[in-house]
Amino acid sequence: MAELMLDHDVEDIQDAESTEAAEDAASLEAAEEGVGESELADATDAAAAQSRTQLVGPRHAMLCGLTAVVALAVLVGWLGFRAYQSHEVQVQRSQYLQVARQGALNLTTIDWQHADADVHRIMDGATGKFYDDFAQRSQPFIDLVNKFKSTSVGEVTEAGLESETGDTAQVLVAVTVQVSYAGVPDEIPRAWRMRMSVQKVDDQLKISNVGFVP
Repeated sequence: MAELMLDHDVEDIQDAESTEAAEDAASLEAAEEGVGESELADATDAAAAQSRTQLVGPRHAMLCGLTAVVALAVLVGWLGFRAYQSHEVQVQRSQYLQVARQGALNLTTIDWQHADADVHRIMDGATGKFYDDFAQRSQPFIDLVNKFKSTSVGEVTEAGLESETGDTAQVLVAVTVQVSYAGVPDEIPRAWRMRMSVQKVDDQLKISNVGFVP
């Protein structure tokens, strides 16, 4: 009876040891699996971080490149606009000078044989106060030119823009004028200086005032 009990106890101990060994093996395997999973997770995170780093570099370079391109386009556009403005200013000043020069020639080049046409040309290029004053004096002027059969020829020697405000400019014009009368020797050419006001009217530039400068 005692031997049976002893055998039973030995079997229980052996079963317990087997169970404990199995549990230890399972725990070890689980631990190893845990370590493997941890290392795998770390490796995955490292790979993802490296991938993000590899993506950030080219993306940052691309953004910098786009920024540089946009900045360059803005700069080129601004410089082009300034160049356009400067060109427009120069063109407008040249037009003021041209109109003043032509106006001075019209005033100083009159032939008695076609005085009506010459005066009409002056009126076409006039506006404002100058137009009103010349319109009142045009016929007496024509009569006087026809009476003395006079011919005058003007030549612009110099012209310069004195000032410019909005659609109006003041231009100084230097002119030499040769006057002749029928049957009379030619006079010595005269030198005149005129200050001419040029004004834009309906997209046209016209002479609005004329004054002689000593």
